[in-house]
Amino acid sequence: MKQVYPATIQSGAAQTGNYILMLHEPEENRQIPIIIGQSEAQGILLAKQSVATRRPLTHQLMINTLEAYGLHIVEVSIDRVVEGIFYATLHFTDGFNRKDIDCRATDAITLALLADAPILVDDTVMEETSMRMETPTEQPTNDAPTLQQLQEELQRCEEAENYERAAEIQKQIEQLQKQ
Repeated sequence: MKQVYPATIQSGAAQTGNYILMLHEPEENRQIPIIIGQSEAQGILLAKQSVATRRPLTHQLMINTLEAYGLHIVEVSIDRVVEGIFYATLHFTDGFNRKDIDCRATDAITLALLADAPILVDDTVMEETSMRMETPTEQPTNDAPTLQQLQEELQRCEEAENYERAAEIQKQIEQLQKQ
């Protein structure tokens, strides 16, 4: 398992009302893109920025309820991806016993932010869905991938059903073809 942090939320280009949540894994400088809806984006942003609302929203209500019964979130984990859908587990304890509950990934992330709990991603999920990012210390090189290399990488991503990465590669191919 690798610990990740919500890095950014960007407006999705493909469909209006969708956003892309980027989870950052700093150890190997990778990011995982997750397509989310508008209400999920709003909940994560409010939790990430520690915005206080006049009345508790659903995720804060959940945290308040858990705490009222002596339960605390230990961590959340994103365990698997099936057909582009991320599955997560909420792990909590009463101090003696640990319980695990199936949860939507976006809810798990929001609850983790509110509870200041770690967000973990299974190694297999990380390998299937992440993309390496250029580190700030890396200098750009002149060895840009060729059209052939990009097309081969696109085919591998499509065969592995890594459609988020495939979409990025497709954009690179289109930019290269315009030159």
